[in-house]
Amino acid sequence: MRLDKYLKVSRLIKRRTIANEACDNDRITVNGKPAKASYQVKIGDVIEITFGQRTLKVEVMEISEHVLKNDAAGLYREIS
Repeated sequence: MRLDKYLKVSRLIKRRTIANEACDNDRITVNGKPAKASYQVKIGDVIEITFGQRTLKVEVMEISEHVLKNDAAGLYREIS
């Protein structure tokens, strides 16, 4: 699954277009490297998202095309 779509499905970012812009502006890294929106996400990848001063680091646990809102958090695990 594409990175921008994964970020939307997992509800880490609200809209796919915003996820796309974040990738274009180097605000998202996967496994320590800047990632493009077309990057193919794999289980075990570590995604780091920078929101202004705050940084969110998550590990991909599962990949699914459609997820209910309550189950979206099960797609990833936060790393502190």
